[in-house]
Amino acid sequence: MTAPRPRALFVRLLAGSILAATALAAAPVTAQTTNNAPGAAAARTDGPRARPWMNTGLSADARVELLLKEMTLDEKLQLTFGYFATTADWLKTPTKNWAYPKDGLPASAGIVPGIPRLGIPNQWQTDAGVGVASQRGPTPRLRTSLPSGIATASTWNPELAQAGGAMIGNEAFLSGFNVQLAGGMNLTREPRNGRNFEYGGEDPLLAGVITGHEIKGIQSQHVVSTMKHYAFNGQETNRFTIDTKIGEQAARQSDLLAFEIANEVGQPGSVMCSYNRVNGHYSCENDWLLNTVLKRDWGFKGYVMSDWGATHSTSEAANAGLDQQSGWAFDRSPYFADALREAVNNGHVTEVRATDMARRVLWGMFSVGAFDTVVAGDRATTIDYAGHAAVTRADAEEGIVLLKNTAGLLPLAKTAKSILLVGAHADIGVLSGGGSSQVYSPNAPTNGLVVPDEFPSGFPGPKTYHASSPMKALQARTGATVTYLDGKDVKAAAAAARKADVVVVFGEQWTGESLDVPDLNLPGAQNALIDAVARANKKTVVVLETGGPVVMPWLGKVGAVVEAWYPGTAGGEAIARVLTGEVNPSGHLPATFPASVAQLPRPVIEGDPKLDRDAHPMGNYDIEGAAVGYKWFDKTGAKPLFPFGYGLSYTNFALSGLTATAEGKGIKADFSVRNTGAAQGKAVAQVYVSGAGWEAPKRLGAFRKVDLAPGTSQAVSVTVDPRLLATFDVTSGGWKIAGGDYKVMLATSATDIVQTVTVRVPAQTLDRGGR
Repeated sequence: MTAPRPRALFVRLLAGSILAATALAAAPVTAQTTNNAPGAAAARTDGPRARPWMNTGLSADARVELLLKEMTLDEKLQLTFGYFATTADWLKTPTKNWAYPKDGLPASAGIVPGIPRLGIPNQWQTDAGVGVASQRGPTPRLRTSLPSGIATASTWNPELAQAGGAMIGNEAFLSGFNVQLAGGMNLTREPRNGRNFEYGGEDPLLAGVITGHEIKGIQSQHVVSTMKHYAFNGQETNRFTIDTKIGEQAARQSDLLAFEIANEVGQPGSVMCSYNRVNGHYSCENDWLLNTVLKRDWGFKGYVMSDWGATHSTSEAANAGLDQQSGWAFDRSPYFADALREAVNNGHVTEVRATDMARRVLWGMFSVGAFDTVVAGDRATTIDYAGHAAVTRADAEEGIVLLKNTAGLLPLAKTAKSILLVGAHADIGVLSGGGSSQVYSPNAPTNGLVVPDEFPSGFPGPKTYHASSPMKALQARTGATVTYLDGKDVKAAAAAARKADVVVVFGEQWTGESLDVPDLNLPGAQNALIDAVARANKKTVVVLETGGPVVMPWLGKVGAVVEAWYPGTAGGEAIARVLTGEVNPSGHLPATFPASVAQLPRPVIEGDPKLDRDAHPMGNYDIEGAAVGYKWFDKTGAKPLFPFGYGLSYTNFALSGLTATAEGKGIKADFSVRNTGAAQGKAVAQVYVSGAGWEAPKRLGAFRKVDLAPGTSQAVSVTVDPRLLATFDVTSGGWKIAGGDYKVMLATSATDIVQTVTVRVPAQTLDRGGR
């Protein structure tokens, strides 16, 4: 049996119907690798009779229990400790005594040794959420990259997210990995966060649904997905130590709700706890986050792995719910190696808990079929790169957001004889986000760089561009002469702009793990460049390649603005297809674009970049509580530059006929969407709800993306999850819906309400899981 091929998934998506490892004996920390020694040969033959846990007719729970009966304590503990699998001189210190693991895959995130005696595979781990990432080096792994997570969230299309997940999961599997550190979920509380590009935006429903479907796609390929970073990892400044304060009700109604929804949709095999503290305790030894919320209230059956360097103790972490220490030697000590075995022997961690840790790891692997369809090394030569390019291009196209289009400047007129492109290496490729999630293009040189690295300071670099040229793609689609200037000489760019029929300026904002951006401006002199070009030619289009929201002081002077985010390895093609009208843009913003940082809950980022890892800076999420993003703007009355949910099209849509009724414990809403324009297009219909005593005037309650030919309409029915009508009651530990009248609003964005109706909802109580 082989993993499913995502080309078929992509075809079905377009049709609308998506639906024994060896030892790590070489490492100096050897306490948990004894059963992988050469002498520990398998004592049984394969097969359900000899190994009853290999009976695929049994549930994952039953198979785990059968296997646990055969395991020694040492074997159980072996599953709780992982090794980094990239050569790194800075890890080779006398105190850490670290060596490259024998069976680690080159330039990868890590490995957890398996147990051949029992047929337990190694866990080969790869970053990250946009594809099979590679640590930097002279010959990085070259694979397909999806657009950034925020771009996928901009599609508002769960099926597309799932197809993308299946594609990168397939490449992970064929690259020899069965664990993918993907499923980024942190809400955009801080628009300057350097990792916003990896995540799903600011709303818990949208982020939870989109990321949950990506997780589901990854795991369809027999690869464990790790939902992350749990929780409240909202900035990179002091990310290792900052202590985030937030009340339980606000927490449950915001970030935790996003994780809860993604967990229900995707059923990830693993959750990765984050670096930061929450209410005084590190996330990876936070009993409330891990044991109470995740495992008890949500019934999570999988395992909690630490982020690389996020483990700080042995007994405290294990008892608080951490099941696996990742990426030794990033941490200060091998807490889950000899120390954990000693803690169990001394009774500081019970053997029952040690067994539960192994149970959860095994369940995660069984649940995705990792025992039954075992990775067979690097088979990258069998990857369907052409089919995968179609998947990532479709994602990029639907994630591109048309923010402004004066006098129909877009799509580009066929009569244009000269098109000038300016900036961001648009002659060569498209920008990618930096850090551990970095994927290098399959059509790049062997070093992965189509543009020499412009970030000489090391991690999160190199600053990388994918080899997909917007200029070449436009040249292939227009009869115009398409030329390029780098824009470094502003006067020369303005002079050239005066002579062109149309100018397309590419504005870039490179962001990456470990760094927050200082403000919301495009860096360098780009704002001045765009201003000068727009003054020289009113037919100026700005294409933004950014990791999150930016301000636009030149907005009133340009003719059109397109937010393309980081569009992945087929991004140049996607941008050209949208600019020329070959594809009608249908992306909508998953995050509010502020008019200035003064509108934010924290005009200045909390913490201090100069503090070291022994500091204890504080962060206060109680300022906004659950009023994240558009809810904060609604609550304060501030007018954003562009609202959450906003996006234009080359056609027009009419939303009408809204009705709503209480149904079950939620609300059912019905309405109609009609394409009143002249082009095929996709509308994103949004339903907001408003009740009393909430964190903000309204919440996103449901959404649906609808593809319509000109003049056609479609009836749509959606349901509002009861938790989106409720508040979390800390005293009872459950959700409560107040009886009374609720407004139900049909909208095209958070500020563009088309129709409102009122529905009476009875008072109701939900359990901890929202049922």
